Amino acid sequence: MFKYFPHTDKDIKEMLEVIKANSLDDLFKQVPKSIKSQAYLNLKPSLSEHELTENLTKIANKNYLLEIYRGAGSYDHYTPSIIPYLVQRSEFLTSYTPYQPEISQGTLQYIFEFQTMITRLTGLYISNASMYDGATSTAEAALMAVAQSKHKKVLVSSTVDPNILEVIKTYSHYQGIEVVVIPNEKGYTSLDFIKSSSEYAGVVVQNPNFFGLVEDYDGFSDVIHSEKALFIMNNDPSTLSIIKSPGELGVDIAVGDGQSLGIPLSFGGPYVGYMATTQKLMRRMPGRIVGATVDRNGKRGFVLTLQAREQHIRRCRATSNICSNQSLMALWATIYLSLMGVDGLEKLNELAYTNSHYLYHKLLETGYFEEVYDNNFIKEFVLKAKFDPKKIEKRLLKKG
Repeated sequence: MFKYFPHTDKDIKEMLEVIKANSLDDLFKQVPKSIKSQAYLNLKPSLSEHELTENLTKIANKNYLLEIYRGAGSYDHYTPSIIPYLVQRSEFLTSYTPYQPEISQGTLQYIFEFQTMITRLTGLYISNASMYDGATSTAEAALMAVAQSKHKKVLVSSTVDPNILEVIKTYSHYQGIEVVVIPNEKGYTSLDFIKSSSEYAGVVVQNPNFFGLVEDYDGFSDVIHSEKALFIMNNDPSTLSIIKSPGELGVDIAVGDGQSLGIPLSFGGPYVGYMATTQKLMRRMPGRIVGATVDRNGKRGFVLTLQAREQHIRRCRATSNICSNQSLMALWATIYLSLMGVDGLEKLNELAYTNSHYLYHKLLETGYFEEVYDNNFIKEFVLKAKFDPKKIEKRLLKKG
């Protein structure tokens, strides 16, 4: 888009002469006075681009540039500078949905690469083209479990992010699905509670969990599958290079939010959700799926596949009514993963682990905090303050 070039006073005068008007007000004579604003708009004279930039820079310099220590689902990770440049190219920055594969090969290819990377991270058979965010993808997974089962009950661990739990409850309310919260034992999901439960469609857990703890889910899948239910796991994808993948743990549906893959906080969005599942469940999966094929000349190409399960074809039987995806943010995550690679992700987690544990022990050394759970975490943790936490928040804001 070209920059906006404002009209000069001379330009305006010449245009008014051509249309035989005395002033700009003459152009609005036909607008009744009764609907015109009588208030005087105290606007300053217009500025040149340079003057405007200078003025806005002065205002922006009043802002605090704060180091963000809060986690709980959204993370201020470093974003390589090449990513914003690439995703803002006109080839990618579009709201167009790739229904016509013959003119959408570039878009379909990067979505296919996103799906491939998600399956490698999760260790599962297939991934879709993306979801809205981590919370809604988890709720969609719960609906999948109910659609696959005859039961209308889902168990959700109390160590799952409370915001995700609320979204699951919202999705479930008008579907007649009962949501039962699994208690935790010192920050870890109670397997005994699951063993004592029956007639449920699926179990939803999170790893690392909301408290930052890496849970040991070995043996969970056997218990859950003995009830013919589905094992659903929400993961922070940036940690999957160093912890057991959902596939290794016998998970049926892996979901999560891709925001930790270099996507800026942006006041809460847009983010991107992911979903991966087993081959058995792929026709239950909502959203689009991009597949690779060959044309009649033997050349590789990309298409939207398994479309008969989507709402624009079989609305009454579709698992979900998702009709678009966060493909631009999926591209962001794809470029991030391509740049980082396996070694880069491992280094990222090594830094996160080292720095968070350093801070954890330093805070305990002050004597103003006490432990809540053990220290089996990667990048975030919970401590109990022996004073009003709002006081330290004010001090931290002053320090930036």
